[in-house]
Amino acid sequence: MEMKILIKDGFVVDPAGRREGKYDILVENGIVSQVSRKIGAKVEKVIDARDKYVFPGLIDMHSHLREPGREDEETIYTGSLSAVSGGFTTVCCMPNTTPPLDNKVTIRFIIDRSREALCEVLPVGALTVNREGKELPAYGEMVEEGAVAFSDDGDCVMNSLVMRRALEYSKLYKKPVISHSEDANLSKNGVMNEGEISTRMGLSGIPWQAEAIMVSRDVYLAGLTGGLLHLAHLSTEESVDIVRRAKRRNRNITCEVAVHHLFLTEEAVFGYNPDAKVMPPLRTPRDIKALIAGLKDGTIDCMVTDHAPHSAEEKGSGFENAPFGMIGFETALPLAMELKNNGLTVSQIIARFTSNPARVLGIERGRIARGKQADITVFDPAAEWVYSKEGIRSMSKNSPFTGRKMKGRVTETIYKGRIVFPGE
Repeated sequence: MEMKILIKDGFVVDPAGRREGKYDILVENGIVSQVSRKIGAKVEKVIDARDKYVFPGLIDMHSHLREPGREDEETIYTGSLSAVSGGFTTVCCMPNTTPPLDNKVTIRFIIDRSREALCEVLPVGALTVNREGKELPAYGEMVEEGAVAFSDDGDCVMNSLVMRRALEYSKLYKKPVISHSEDANLSKNGVMNEGEISTRMGLSGIPWQAEAIMVSRDVYLAGLTGGLLHLAHLSTEESVDIVRRAKRRNRNITCEVAVHHLFLTEEAVFGYNPDAKVMPPLRTPRDIKALIAGLKDGTIDCMVTDHAPHSAEEKGSGFENAPFGMIGFETALPLAMELKNNGLTVSQIIARFTSNPARVLGIERGRIARGKQADITVFDPAAEWVYSKEGIRSMSKNSPFTGRKMKGRVTETIYKGRIVFPGE
């Protein structure tokens, strides 16, 4: 029998339910049974949420859990532990595993392994066979096993006809195509943003045009097909402008931004810091300003972590040889809440982590309401702490934010009515 939990006196922010204010929440049998100003009930556990925010459990549309194939960097279980400590109760794992998630067997493997996870793990199927950009896999079989979207993230589908067909199938199965929009010919051998800093450091650059050209192609194909297009990790001012214009014509286009692209510029690469090597690369202050504007006006639907664990050995192999990516589950929410200083409301921030990704994915999540699954995050906005390697719950430690003073921290995460962080 599930524990009865009463969350007392928290400031609830539920964007989808348009609820904002001080409420009590009663959780019974894994379900929210009551949301009211004052609840008196005999329960096994009371969570004192005075002076704290209470959010729907966060959803991360874009993460890498490395299993199968690189369990030395992360597993589904350790990834879920890191996720719940950051307030996430649902995460989507990308298919660039070994082997890739391009068939019903590998999708079923993720579903089976996720039963031991501390949060919901939803597999994203590969957009093409072996993620080679040439041939479409059996989407229907993967959907039947639990795939919630399709992507070749980490690689762009360069063949426009293949991309067109994938978008056409997205309509049939009502699952979004998550596009890694990058002209691989332009970005080839690049390791950071192209500009003055890359020149000074003697590093091959990736021009912003590599992203913008393929974002433009993808939105035109979405217009042609009517398919469900979701653009991954936008990083440039030009990409935001393209999507803003495209959304005026087509309702079938959504997009996301990774939290680190809102807080770090290409200057983080100084010193040849491999933990600041990501794809798409960290850009400029001008790009950050445009990305935040896109969040404010609704052009950008979701915020994601793009959690990408890598071993210390790989990241320490020299900047040019180091793999792209940084971890992000545990820093995403406190960093995102700093966007209040840029004019975003708490409701706008939380919508990008809850109701908006739920809408894009077509899943029943991202609400705190009677009868809904009890996925809840409690956040103390006043807590001050230092993000240190010793405290990281991910198996990998590759983050440029280590040593940073943070304000605001998750104190409890509830998944399906069970306290999964810090643990019962």
